[in-house]
Amino acid sequence: MKRRRDPRHGAFRVGLLTLLAAAVVTYFGATKEIPFRHHYTVSAVFPSANNIRTNSPVRIAGVEVGKVTKIAHAEDGAQAAVVTMRLEREGLPLHRDATMKIRPRIFLEGNFFVDVQPGSASAPRLHDGDRIPINQTSAPVQLDQVLQVFQAPTRRDLQGILRELSSGLGDGGAKGLNRSIPYWAPAYRDTSIVADALQGTENHDLSRFVANEGATAAALDRHAAELKSLIVDFDATAATLAAHDRQLSTAVAELPRTLRAAEPALRTLNAAFPPVRRLIHDARPAVRASSPTLDAAVPFVRQVRGLVSEPELRGLSRDLRPVVPPLTSLEKDSVPLNEQVRAASSCQNEVVLPWTRDRIEDKAFPSLGPVYEEATKPLPGLAGESRSGDANGQWFRVMVAAPKFAYPFGTDKFFFTNNPIQGVNPPVPQGHKRSPLRPDVPCETQQAPDLRTIPDKAPNGFPLSAPSLDQLTKPLADAVEFLQTQIKEQGLDLKVSDVPAKLRELTK
Repeated sequence: MKRRRDPRHGAFRVGLLTLLAAAVVTYFGATKEIPFRHHYTVSAVFPSANNIRTNSPVRIAGVEVGKVTKIAHAEDGAQAAVVTMRLEREGLPLHRDATMKIRPRIFLEGNFFVDVQPGSASAPRLHDGDRIPINQTSAPVQLDQVLQVFQAPTRRDLQGILRELSSGLGDGGAKGLNRSIPYWAPAYRDTSIVADALQGTENHDLSRFVANEGATAAALDRHAAELKSLIVDFDATAATLAAHDRQLSTAVAELPRTLRAAEPALRTLNAAFPPVRRLIHDARPAVRASSPTLDAAVPFVRQVRGLVSEPELRGLSRDLRPVVPPLTSLEKDSVPLNEQVRAASSCQNEVVLPWTRDRIEDKAFPSLGPVYEEATKPLPGLAGESRSGDANGQWFRVMVAAPKFAYPFGTDKFFFTNNPIQGVNPPVPQGHKRSPLRPDVPCETQQAPDLRTIPDKAPNGFPLSAPSLDQLTKPLADAVEFLQTQIKEQGLDLKVSDVPAKLRELTK
């Protein structure tokens, strides 16, 4: 027998399921997200929220990758807003140097979105919940902010600038500006040279400049009243110049002739800068070491001061007085010598010493050290060759071997070797000419020697057949036969010890 179902229970289940479905649909419609799912969130500090709202889109290269979930004031009460964003997987990863900007979606529409630049791949990644600082964010400038800048005093100053600019360009000013354009190129070039020089020549020049600039700014800050007086006086000076604009215009008209007269002196001064710069570079170590030297020399100077006083060395001063004029003439006459000594010293510092520290690159005969070490190694061998004998006796020992290869050496000469020539290093210069000698160019400015060469191919030669024993002994046999003939013809009675002297006599 089947049990009857209560119809009231079925209606209750249907109603409960309907309510659950409505709640789910309402949740999805309100939040537009899947529950129980972890989302990647990141926050950024903006100087101003600029009407950005929750659910505003977050885009990377125009593609929407997330939305704004929360907007709050900065925790420390500063004039800034913290915007929290939820990003999808398509917008990851973000890096530490990522930047964000609030931009309008459509011009004058009023809706905004967050434009994200993910950063460089070499920077570390941002983790879930990290925050981007305010120095990596920016907000758009609104029209009311632009209008707030142009208050009444600012507008009057802008009107004055435009009025004076119009006066300057009028009455031939614009034509004069056009005529000055050809002179801008050297001005920009020299400005770039100055800007490059401002970067410094030594390590930490910029950091020292910043530190000294900070000290200068701190000193100016301590004298606020004097700085204010300087600005007031400058305003008075500018007003005086404006009141005498005609005289100033006359003085400016004289500037071209003054510049033409000063241009040769400026060129000479400009040409003197490189030697002065090298002098400063060479003198920097001595100047740095001068402070301890001066500290150590102060006691000696104090003693010398007492020694050269009038009660001590008055007679010596009288004796030295006639010597001073000849010393002055000697100093003037030694200027040309000192110039040559300076050129030789600079040549040694700029060319010779760097060359001696170089290394010869040769795969067949690799060097074991720089030039100044390798150059002295042949001296012991030459010293040994200069001796008239060795420990075995006062005679030279010469190893004689038959050549195996021959190479043409001119028209009717040959160069014989035991081993084949593998190459020529350094190669023979093109045209068989040495490098040009430039006595008119200072050695210190010439290019340093370059010891890196590409070996040239070996000359064409041919192998020689090995000589037979008869060919090697035939000259000796001919000499013995000649000696025997002479002894018989002259009836000589020679001892063995007299044979060398007699051979020399007969072969003269």
